[in-house]
Amino acid sequence: MTATTLDLTNFQLTNPALPAPGRATPPVQRSGRSRRAVPPQLAAPPTARSAIGLLRQAADGLAEAHREPDPLQRYPLAYLAALRAAAAVLAVRTMPRPRRGSTRNAWQLLSVVAPELAEWAAYFASCSDTRAAAEAGIARLVGQRDADDLLRQAEQFVALVGEVLPLR
Repeated sequence: MTATTLDLTNFQLTNPALPAPGRATPPVQRSGRSRRAVPPQLAAPPTARSAIGLLRQAADGLAEAHREPDPLQRYPLAYLAALRAAAAVLAVRTMPRPRRGSTRNAWQLLSVVAPELAEWAAYFASCSDTRAAAEAGIARLVGQRDADDLLRQAEQFVALVGEVLPLR
């Protein structure tokens, strides 16, 4: 099994909508007496630093899971890496308003905020109880193959999130 690495070292963390130092300011359109700035060609906004940090932590978690031979440790490490990738998406996308009287976990929020990741959210939500069992040390619920399968899925998910988010 090979570890997937996510290279986040050379992403631009500046706002592309603002002029770079030394460049001219956005053009000003004159209409009568009022002067109003014409919005420049807007690209996707830069990714929040927290989202990039969460993706780095997810990549580190995947690497740690690869080094861990014990499935009771590997399973929660892989799950946590996927959870951090989900948190990165939630940090970038608009959060839905919470409904009164109900709580939602990250996987439920992810399926609302990023519908294209809803199947992944459902998959990882279904792994939550097994992750809790692994953390509790219940070996009969988590085998080597289960841990390896979850690690592979987490790698794919973290890589997909890296593609979905506008990393700069």
